Amino acid sequence: MSWLTDGAALWYLNRATGLVDLVLFTLVIVMGVVATARTSPRWWPRFATVSLHRSMSLLAVVLLVVHVVAAVADSYVDLTWVDVLVPFASSYRTFWLGLGTVAFDLFAAVVITSLLRHRIGPRTWRWVHLLSYAAWPVAVVHGLGTGSDASTLPVIALTFACVTAVAMAAAWRSSTLAVAWPGRLALVALALALPAWLGTWVRMGPLQPDWSQRADLAPSPSMVTDVVSPEESS
Repeated sequence: MSWLTDGAALWYLNRATGLVDLVLFTLVIVMGVVATARTSPRWWPRFATVSLHRSMSLLAVVLLVVHVVAAVADSYVDLTWVDVLVPFASSYRTFWLGLGTVAFDLFAAVVITSLLRHRIGPRTWRWVHLLSYAAWPVAVVHGLGTGSDASTLPVIALTFACVTAVAMAAAWRSSTLAVAWPGRLALVALALALPAWLGTWVRMGPLQPDWSQRADLAPSPSMVTDVVSPEESS
């Protein structure tokens, strides 16, 4: 169990669960958007979408907990449970880490109210459940802003694939709304503009050479190993 105190292993666990969670929550959001249209192909019953949506949500929440535990357990950065539960309380990466805390709290509210759904009523649960749609973009910006590998091609490609999937789902759902066509057109254009806006921000932010200093990012374990080699440490 030495990996529990291995900073490199915890860093990789933290980043891996964060990226996998991005994919899972993206699929959850897309399926949620599709389910709200109350339409599905004849060969794919709606209950299957709902069941898959719930199962994937549960898996995403479990990985989110692992992601948070790995961040707290990593001794390279002194994070406490207060830091991961109270937004912007940490002195380390205050803003970008705070966005992750906001997303975590919003997802936690969705989970808790889902467990208490029969007590709080379906209408209250439905309104709180909408917080997951707000938590997703906050989590995306958190990952790009605080991740020390956020400027690498695989992470950028994965993030843009997820953002594009949600944008296309939102555009399709907007086109089916029972509103006048100018309103539907405006909503579709707004949804499709999301990847373009994110691309502009990434070019001006995480892809800039000085982003690590501007965002107060810590080096990855591999960078630490390069700086302090085993020979030097001995």
